[in-house]
Amino acid sequence: MEYLRLGTSGMKVSRLCLGCMSFGGAEVGNFGWTLGYKESEKIINRAIDLGINFFDTADYYSEGRSEQILGKAISGRRDQLVIATKVFFPMGEGVNNSGLSRKHVRMAVKASLERLGTSYIDLYQIHRLDTNTPMKEIISTLDDLIHQDGTVNYIGASSMWAWQFEKLLRLSDEFGFERFISMQNHYNLLYREEEREMVPLCLEEGIGIIPWSPLARGFLSGKYKEGKKPTGLRYEKDRYLSQRYFKPQDFRIVDRVVSLAHDKCVKPAQLALAWLLNKPGVVSPIIGVTKIQQLDELVESLEVKISSSEMAYLEELYEPKRVEGHT
Repeated sequence: MEYLRLGTSGMKVSRLCLGCMSFGGAEVGNFGWTLGYKESEKIINRAIDLGINFFDTADYYSEGRSEQILGKAISGRRDQLVIATKVFFPMGEGVNNSGLSRKHVRMAVKASLERLGTSYIDLYQIHRLDTNTPMKEIISTLDDLIHQDGTVNYIGASSMWAWQFEKLLRLSDEFGFERFISMQNHYNLLYREEEREMVPLCLEEGIGIIPWSPLARGFLSGKYKEGKKPTGLRYEKDRYLSQRYFKPQDFRIVDRVVSLAHDKCVKPAQLALAWLLNKPGVVSPIIGVTKIQQLDELVESLEVKISSSEMAYLEELYEPKRVEGHT
């Protein structure tokens, strides 16, 4: 396993990050395809055995159950790992139980710490930008969590417009607040709109890119066929899968992934991940799995070599898309 510094920070993270959205249990929360504790623990343990030290979750995932599972599974090993979680989405029905107000963020970070069973969070991320809260309030609150409370080591951001992220960075510089060190954005072979503005901004500002949905919710594995009715629990329960993909151009790109993967004697998902790992600024794609075999295969993608001509071959058919992942 290779380890890289995340952005301009001194903190080193594994080249792959294990996403914990798939942990929770089908009977809990906002996703119907997630795993219970025992299955989740096996995957977490295997990830650590494989050298993964970076884990990403969110308070919103399965109504906090994902954080609880991760915290319990890593008990006794916490200081060897980099734990990232997120705040923004509703965690209750009250008017102050969502967003990025100082009130909600302070309540949310306390609750996340309790669920994770830890005294600090390595990377605390804004899950989305709250346009109803002044930007200065957002970044000053996050700065306080680092310098006054000592409950957060670094801060990161997730999907938003590039101009919004630029404004947050400029305000941080103007008032001497801690800067975001990472951007967790929607980025894969089927969705490359981030390459227009967000990726260049991150490269210019020294922001580490940790893409979510690097395999397009499993679409890049090649398991879905054009003209054939999709099946499976993930397809049935994950509305974003059908909304964001399954377009004719997606199938054309996947056909190339499958073909080239066959020629290189690797899995399509491994090739798609290797493509992303070779893109400028990408530090640690966030992979989500529900089986140990999937995890093993994706870690093997770190060994997949891909030439510049092969990169171009995979990228050639891409067509612009409407922005997905934030509004």
